[in-house]
Amino acid sequence: MPQPSPRGTYLQISESLRQKIEQGKISEGLPSEAELMRTYGVGRSTIGRALKALKADGVIESVQGAGWYVTGTGDRRPLVDRVTDLLRAEGAAVGDTFPSESELCARFGVSRTAVRTAIAQMEGKGLIEMGPSRRRQVRALPHGAGGS
Repeated sequence: MPQPSPRGTYLQISESLRQKIEQGKISEGLPSEAELMRTYGVGRSTIGRALKALKADGVIESVQGAGWYVTGTGDRRPLVDRVTDLLRAEGAAVGDTFPSESELCARFGVSRTAVRTAIAQMEGKGLIEMGPSRRRQVRALPHGAGGS
């Protein structure tokens, strides 16, 4: 997004995102910061300022490890809880193959870093482990519903 003065670039980006939200083109989760950087041709700090401006106006909110969302939409639980619920919902059994990082990124619309953090937490709880074929597998079934 070319502009003679770099100071106003973040404001143009925040206004562009605001319009997309108002028009329903963005209805829940915003694209990743990396994707926004590519779309607008700017650096991380400029995108960060644009997102902070929208957050200050109450248009969007950030969810640790999950990204930015239009205020009042989407599932705000930690990713590890959502992935654990996925195992329950799909009736996973001990020994079943666990979804790949790519599959989880696509399914939940989050970054690979967020997925890896959730996987590490699940491995720490003994729910999944690396199988003999270098694919993760279900080691134990989650107990209870929601949260851990």
